[in-house]
Amino acid sequence: MTFGELAVIGLIGLLGPLLALPSRWHLPVVLGELAAGAALGASGFGYLDATEPTFRFLADIGFALVMFVAGTHIPVRARSSTAALRAGVLRAVLIGLVAVGLGVGIARLFGLPHWSLYAVLIASSSAALVLPTLDSLGLRGRAVGDLVPQVAVADAFCIVALPLAVDPAHAPRAALGAVVVLATAAAICAGLWWLDRVGVRRRVHVVSERRRFALELRIQLVLLCLIAAIAVGTHVSIMLAGFAFGLAVNIVGEPRRLARQLFALTEGFFGPLFFVWLGASLQLRNLGDHPAMLGLGLALGLGAVLAHLAASLLGQPAPLGLVAAAQIGVPSAAVAIGAEEGLLRPGEGSALMLGALVTIAFAVVGGSVAARSQTSGSGRS
Repeated sequence: MTFGELAVIGLIGLLGPLLALPSRWHLPVVLGELAAGAALGASGFGYLDATEPTFRFLADIGFALVMFVAGTHIPVRARSSTAALRAGVLRAVLIGLVAVGLGVGIARLFGLPHWSLYAVLIASSSAALVLPTLDSLGLRGRAVGDLVPQVAVADAFCIVALPLAVDPAHAPRAALGAVVVLATAAAICAGLWWLDRVGVRRRVHVVSERRRFALELRIQLVLLCLIAAIAVGTHVSIMLAGFAFGLAVNIVGEPRRLARQLFALTEGFFGPLFFVWLGASLQLRNLGDHPAMLGLGLALGLGAVLAHLAASLLGQPAPLGLVAAAQIGVPSAAVAIGAEEGLLRPGEGSALMLGALVTIAFAVVGGSVAARSQTSGSGRS
């Protein structure tokens, strides 16, 4: 990889913010980055080679940081009411049950063995997409309060379950690796909590801010790389490592200065690079060579939408159900793991990402409807 290619990646990464700029469109930034990567990658002009080792390694760093930020977005420190938590968990369980049925049905329909993977994908929600969407649209109210724990529970469960679902033959190994990664995150959380309690974190923060050392950022990146290395060594996706570490930091409490630094590092470079790489790695032409995979992608996307609309049986407004269906991290990890282990059929990885894009499209519609409903409701009152 050259500096020229990095410059091109940074330039096309700007397509995401440009498409998301018109607030009335309510488009997530990652959509433009994925589209730009696909246009210059294997599905388009072929300028970007997603198999190039340096490009892939930088994308792995970006993925770990994206999932770290997603973990810090989970409202673990918020004083949610018991009723909101109960409603969110019940809806997540209902969606999971529907997802299992749909996963089995889709696998049989297309003659593929990955029903457990499809069930996890259908049940998943992306906190990295849903929570910022709620904030950007200014959505408030009890229904939104119930949605947050629902997304948090679904995201956390699906991230842990994904390695087991992708490769059931090595489920014990994946389960052991997940336990090791989660135990490491718990140990880091306990260590950070102790350092905070005895005042060490505060003293480091003061010195770092006064001397401009960025010590907290350096320490967090070291810990992130450490837990990612453990994940790779135990055959677990770095998605789980980044997410678990983000939760650990979130539980202890992330200083605002560190949050801004990590946001700049992730959203300014590594995050866009990951999504551009992901778009470049898609073999969308395989969907033309394997028409059944095109149908699989649409079925997965529509199945996820249908499963999340089932939460309306428990009182959730349908537009918020569409928002909750948005997914990107779990399908991205499934494609990465499946490609690395050679577990997916030709075109199946592209089908998984097509399904994710379908959910994002419906989430955009749902968010727009919910925002307009809230605005009109405020106007009447």
